[in-house]
Amino acid sequence: MVHQDPPTDPRPTGFAALTARHGLLYGGDYNPEQWPEEVWPEDVALMREAGVNLVTVGVFSWGRLEPQPGAFDLGWLDRLLDLLAEAGIAVDLATPSASAPPWLAHDFPETSAVDAAGVRMSPGSRNHFCPTSPVFREHVLRIVRVLVERYADHPAVAMWHVGNEFGQVCHCDLCAEAFRGWLRARYGTIEELNRAWGTAFWSQHYGRWSEVVPPRAAPYLHNPTQELDFKRYTSDQLRDLYRVQADVIRPAAPGVPVTTNFMGFFHGVDYASWAGDVDVVADDWYSDPADPRAAARAALTHDLIRSLGHGRPWVLMEQATSAVNWRQHNLPKSSGTMLLDSLRAVAHGADAVCYFQWRQSVAGAERFHSAMLPHAGPDTALHRAVREQGAVLSRLRRVVGTGVAARAALVFDWSSWWAGEAPGRPSARLGAVDQALAYYEPLWESGIPVDVVHPGADLDGYDLVVVPALYLVSDDDAANLARVPGRGGVLLVGPFSGVADPDGHVRTGRFPAPWAGVLGASGEQYRPLPDGGVAVASDRFGDFRAADWSEDLRADDAEVLATYGGAGIEGRPAVTRRVLPGGGQAWYVSTVPPAGALARVVRDCADVAGLHGPVACPEGVEAARRGDVLFLLNRGSEPRTVHLPHPAVDLIGGATTDGDLVLAPESAVALIEETR
Repeated sequence: MVHQDPPTDPRPTGFAALTARHGLLYGGDYNPEQWPEEVWPEDVALMREAGVNLVTVGVFSWGRLEPQPGAFDLGWLDRLLDLLAEAGIAVDLATPSASAPPWLAHDFPETSAVDAAGVRMSPGSRNHFCPTSPVFREHVLRIVRVLVERYADHPAVAMWHVGNEFGQVCHCDLCAEAFRGWLRARYGTIEELNRAWGTAFWSQHYGRWSEVVPPRAAPYLHNPTQELDFKRYTSDQLRDLYRVQADVIRPAAPGVPVTTNFMGFFHGVDYASWAGDVDVVADDWYSDPADPRAAARAALTHDLIRSLGHGRPWVLMEQATSAVNWRQHNLPKSSGTMLLDSLRAVAHGADAVCYFQWRQSVAGAERFHSAMLPHAGPDTALHRAVREQGAVLSRLRRVVGTGVAARAALVFDWSSWWAGEAPGRPSARLGAVDQALAYYEPLWESGIPVDVVHPGADLDGYDLVVVPALYLVSDDDAANLARVPGRGGVLLVGPFSGVADPDGHVRTGRFPAPWAGVLGASGEQYRPLPDGGVAVASDRFGDFRAADWSEDLRADDAEVLATYGGAGIEGRPAVTRRVLPGGGQAWYVSTVPPAGALARVVRDCADVAGLHGPVACPEGVEAARRGDVLFLLNRGSEPRTVHLPHPAVDLIGGATTDGDLVLAPESAVALIEETR
């Protein structure tokens, strides 16, 4: 279904109760153990001045909470939570499982992860644990129980945060045994495993389960289905580590939301399979000021995160106020960009805007990562911008709990991403996330809201369904997508899609095998292009030069909208369209057009589907509607003018505009239409 506003509950619970009490949540990670206790009252006073109403505590505190095995030091955390409660600041209390103290690895080496080459990780960084180790889990659950027993009823604790940025991979013998158990559950018999993995190739046939290992260091390419299944297993194993901690928390803290922080389009974990395990979806997103497409990437990621939660409000758990420390060259944000990044998240469904971190570290690996309170202190432009942002967010209570209504869907699947980017494919230049962004960007620029969905999702409420790069797809999911034009919708399929089944086996016959009939076009050979690409002729979109990829196609029952002009496939279709009797349409793009040409294709499909943005915007201005609030964001360095069809009042600045609205550089408005 299209994601409409969630129903209003007169007595909200969980995350909705938290936002009903506080409005939009604002804050960040707070690591007071890095500072003398006499600093804490200053922190809390500055937080209140800045409008901070939520802080995450304890993510990396295990070594302070349990400095020696079984010896817990909780007095400091008692005092901190009491201080925050007195100030009315809610706490997202973390379980510290992301980074165990050195004593655990020293006493129990098997709790540390092993890489594919057999090297065991050492303490001194973070995330060095083996997620399978029974000893690691025993110690994790012990400290989780201690925290829950002590703080489940504490008035400051309004949310629980399990671990941090799950993504650890381990190839140790414990994980090998667990992997075999996962495979037995998936396939049942060793014969079925051999079939699924195609072990007739390269003499890989397995006769016993004990012979099966993770894809460890090897002289050449691994079995691609083995790699795919190990990624699936790793995601499931990490989810289980999350679950066992959440299962301790929930009975002791009923109604208090439990979550963890996702990382957008993160390759290591299938968040679609995790989303049902979190009470509110949360995400860490660090935009790159050096990336000219940073705003589009952010919007796409925010739409993914909102969609994972089936349209419910979500949490921007981490972002940066300015520069990060982990890129090779860390450009700072302007204060205007910092505000726009937050408002973009709110416009795309976030009910919480948080940062890493509150006070900038002076020691450790992240000492040059920016924070809400920088090294130079509160009398700084950055901290003044933090306070100003708190004031802006306080004026947007109207959007709390509302949704984003989308009639366009973009299809994305983690298994397809993993399988489609395995080594040994025709070209490494056709990335799933790059393709998703390319097809998403024209819709975003037009202000058309988009949900990011699994290929097996209910698609009946979407007038436009875009499939940028779906290398792997099951028969059922392929049929689900094929039904879109049959019921009058528009289906747009990108290149190298429908190639493989869920085992990663290439489908035989003319491609894309699952959709050749509905598309009315089929191919016989994938043809990566030499540098320089190939000319493509089109009366509809204008002539352009395609890059990197082409396919040898024929039009079976489709109109040819663009044709190749070289590369050995002169005159062959590059873009096709099939109009079905009921009015639905199926489009196929078999190459990588430049941005302008692809935008014309995508916008043509949107026009056919009857999708348009709320207002016409000049270049550099984003429009996004959430509930009854229209956000306009000018990310450019020059003023921009937007014509409003109706008078509107700005929730941020308070001004009423009738007609032309002039947006200052790096500024935003949140508009409510006035009734005459």
